[in-house]
Amino acid sequence: MSKKVLKNSYKRILEVSEDAKQITMPDSRYYQRNGEFYPSITYVLGAYPKGKFFEDWLKKVGYASEHIVRKASDQGTETHEMIEDYLNGKELNFLSKSGHPQYDTLVWQMFLRFVDFWEEYKPTLIEAEIHLFSDELKVAGTCDMVCEINGELWVIDFKTSNHLQTTYDLQTAMYAKCFEECFGKKVDRTGVLWLKSSKRGPKKDKIQGKGWEMYESKRTQEDNLGIYKAVRTLFDIENPNHKPAFTEFRTTAKRNL
Repeated sequence: MSKKVLKNSYKRILEVSEDAKQITMPDSRYYQRNGEFYPSITYVLGAYPKGKFFEDWLKKVGYASEHIVRKASDQGTETHEMIEDYLNGKELNFLSKSGHPQYDTLVWQMFLRFVDFWEEYKPTLIEAEIHLFSDELKVAGTCDMVCEINGELWVIDFKTSNHLQTTYDLQTAMYAKCFEECFGKKVDRTGVLWLKSSKRGPKKDKIQGKGWEMYESKRTQEDNLGIYKAVRTLFDIENPNHKPAFTEFRTTAKRNL
């Protein structure tokens, strides 16, 4: 017998044996739905060509690329978790009671850019970190935020990368598609809240501030969904059997004497 628990840091179901001596953790690249395994939207989009910019960057940094990517990923994860805490009403403080920093300075700055957006545009929060799926396209994902701004329904993803990428357009388009399929509500706009933008401040008719901006794709929703489907074809060729790699491990070990 085992029980299921939800680990908040990455929202995945863990199977814990009744005697707590073994843990089974599913592959985070898949979601389980009605007995089937749906690949995550970001996993599918990994099949999108990286492009010449990425190749040049890889040549420049060489073996340091893995460390750079991991550090950036950790900063992004921490920023996302802080935003989620903020949306849930938790007070966050940069300094501890003893006066020491509790967060990486860059992470705290990116978090404050989100706070600036939130306080300036006062969205109505509908969902945060919401799991979405499409039975039609056999895919699932976790959208950072669904909200209303000035009466319009937005699907928004937070990004802390140095550059905007084409896959972001496809990702938010898929989140909108999944949300509409799950809830039967039409999404008015999709956007990427880029927290590492070079914008210097607010601008008329733009959702932006110092160091952040709301990026919207120049392509239509239909065009982005069409590109996603093409990427999915490539993904399915390389991954013909959609099945997660479950990880099982014991929680205790002792050498017999």
